[in-house]
Amino acid sequence: LYLRPAAARVSRSSLLRAAGPAAMDNLLLLTDSYKVSHWAQYPPGTETVYSYFESRGGKYDEVCFFGLQYFLKRYLAGEVVTKARIDEAAAYYEGHFPPGFEFNRKGWEHIVDEHKGRLPLTIKAVPEGTVVGVKNVLMTVENTDPKCFWLTNYVETLLVQVWHAMTVCTHSREQKKVIAAYLAETGDVGGLGFKLHDFGFRGVSSVESAGTGACAHLVNFLGTDTVAGLVVAREYYGCRTAGFSIPASEHSTITAWGRADEAKALENMLDAYPTGLVACVSDSYDVFKACSEIWGETLRSKVLGREGTLVVRPDSGEPCATSLKCLELLYEKFGGQVNEKGYKVLDPHVRLIWGDGIDYQALCTICATLKANGWSLDNIAFGSGGGLLQKLNRDTQKCAFKCSSITVGGQDRDVFKDPVTDPGKASKRGRLALVADSEGSYVTKTACPREGVPGDVLVEVFRDGTLLVDQSFDDVRARAAIPDPSTLPLLGSVAGAPPSKSCCEVA
Repeated sequence: LYLRPAAARVSRSSLLRAAGPAAMDNLLLLTDSYKVSHWAQYPPGTETVYSYFESRGGKYDEVCFFGLQYFLKRYLAGEVVTKARIDEAAAYYEGHFPPGFEFNRKGWEHIVDEHKGRLPLTIKAVPEGTVVGVKNVLMTVENTDPKCFWLTNYVETLLVQVWHAMTVCTHSREQKKVIAAYLAETGDVGGLGFKLHDFGFRGVSSVESAGTGACAHLVNFLGTDTVAGLVVAREYYGCRTAGFSIPASEHSTITAWGRADEAKALENMLDAYPTGLVACVSDSYDVFKACSEIWGETLRSKVLGREGTLVVRPDSGEPCATSLKCLELLYEKFGGQVNEKGYKVLDPHVRLIWGDGIDYQALCTICATLKANGWSLDNIAFGSGGGLLQKLNRDTQKCAFKCSSITVGGQDRDVFKDPVTDPGKASKRGRLALVADSEGSYVTKTACPREGVPGDVLVEVFRDGTLLVDQSFDDVRARAAIPDPSTLPLLGSVAGAPPSKSCCEVA
């Protein structure tokens, strides 16, 4: 190894190009292989293809739509088709398909020559953050140039990836409803925004999914350790600082001191952060000893003398039993009070966070168990990683993108599928609208006229390469707001008890 003269050094951009990420920005390559052949498969005379995106059902009976704006800004807006990208795609596909396969070069060159590389598409969608019952249209896509009828479903692959952000946003919101209900019952809902902290960066499949997923969680909560989510919220939704965190230890910063000096390691956390919130993992060796002897005796006066709160983090063991015992030990050593609702609350200098194995079901169970044992949910916050951002897939909410109308020779035709082997996969027909019924719930209107129907909430957000609506994160959050916590059901079963019907229905 040697140092090159400045003039001979390889630039960062050259290294990136050598590694291949430029190709990953080439829209022509961001599709399923079989779609590259679809331009030749539509009926002769096809002029427009009209398709839609929906949740056909799934774990939850409603979804919180989110994430489309990221994909529009990141991949579709502006000049995204160039001669160089066409050549690059042609080179990939030449080796990828059998000899004699015809790549649609003319179609892509038409977009460059006639549209200056901008996509002749119109996309309508519900405003992000809107909560819509399943089996309803959420987004429609249609080409605006009859020579580009094949483009609508070419971008399906990319646009359907909105499933992840939407499902995380929905999943996070459902957990917010659970926590809110228990806070309303046992404590103060004022701290709701920081009750479910995102620990998921390392547990997701990519940096991009970490960013969009963490941003989706921040629609509902304010706490995160997934920095990529802050970037997406700022760069794509205009939110300067969407989430917050605090100083916190990990096992390496505690065990580095050695078992004999664990008390010194914990004391160092108090010395390094003498005010405000600080979280300290406390199960490196014996979490119960840490709660009762180290925090509760050796460092008790230091904890009580701080202007702030120590958040003790157990990170192993059965969640309900371990968190209950930790709360009991901390209450014994630091004291507390019984609030006006009849539930125990620790001294404000001490709280707990549980971040191991948290998913929707575990959250329901812990909340129910704490309540049953007389503890306010004010005492505890939760951290979730893979259970928040990764233990989901497209079928969690049965997301699908289907063609429902085409125009052939100037005549509109309804298009649908209705497989005899799975009626649940039947698709909608014709042009679609989403309107509110007399009770305020959204319903999909099918076979609508081209001019549309009154009350349609689908908004055109993209046309011919231009983003038409730039939605703010504040507006998204406002639309995603949950109902009054006092009206929400208490879901979940006490640990060791048979699951409650309500918990099973949504688990």
